[in-house]
Amino acid sequence: MNRTAQNILYFPVYAILRILSLLPLPILHGVARVLYFIAYYIVGYRRKVTRDNMAKAFPEKSEAELLSLEKKFYKYFTDYIVETIKLLHISDAEMRRRMEFVNVELINQYTQQGRSVMLLLGHYGNWEWVTSIKLWCEKVDELVIGQIYSPLHNSWFDRFFLRLRSRFGTVGIPYNSTLRELVRYQRQGIATLIGFISDQSPSWNSIHHYTSFMGRDTAVITGFETIAKKLDMAVVYLDVELIKRGYYKATFRLIEDKPAQCADFDITDRYIVALEKTIHRNPHAWLWTHRRWKYQRPQNSEK
Repeated sequence: MNRTAQNILYFPVYAILRILSLLPLPILHGVARVLYFIAYYIVGYRRKVTRDNMAKAFPEKSEAELLSLEKKFYKYFTDYIVETIKLLHISDAEMRRRMEFVNVELINQYTQQGRSVMLLLGHYGNWEWVTSIKLWCEKVDELVIGQIYSPLHNSWFDRFFLRLRSRFGTVGIPYNSTLRELVRYQRQGIATLIGFISDQSPSWNSIHHYTSFMGRDTAVITGFETIAKKLDMAVVYLDVELIKRGYYKATFRLIEDKPAQCADFDITDRYIVALEKTIHRNPHAWLWTHRRWKYQRPQNSEK
């Protein structure tokens, strides 16, 4: 299907989302409760996967506690959906009021020296709102701010989400072009602040390391560490906190500024430890709907 046909087909979808985005966020949160009822009770969206993940992560919790956490997650998940739609129509001032970044001086310290920064975060809180980071950084005209993403199979939705994520002037870099693009910026003398969301399962052929995550032996993504070492990028963790409904605080915490001197997978392990602390603070705000523990460590493996 060509682009013109897709635009015609999906125009009603875009029109509905655009109209919804005009609504104040408190009203959209009311819409989210309707979506919660549909997703949880009628569709049962990935409930089996969510329930299995939570049971593995919190074996000490009773069935009643896990059920309560599950429902709390789905309520938050639908909040995330409507908050993301709101990106189509939200002012810079409101975004700054709702998404606060703390310790931005850490980022400015590196980028103003011409040093690039790798920003690690998880699918926690509203990660789409993290693109508003450009509203907080200094000398943004001299800085490329962006995120690594996996292109969607549906080209219309792929373009739609890229447009959504570039609302505040950030760029999207396809994951299979990551190193090439970052090398290009480096050769041009352009400092970058690039977000890597690296908390989901790697593909089987990309597993190079297992670590402890949420109390379980877990295969983890490590490509970001390899890139940080090759390009000498300072590695910073973004600790996102859900303050209250529709309000977040994101704190920059240094993981490593000399990555090439670190032992293999040390940076990865420190990121996982930091992410665990974030999740345990408010576990319902992490994305539980993806199969996180697909693989078991092979016997006699030293990964």
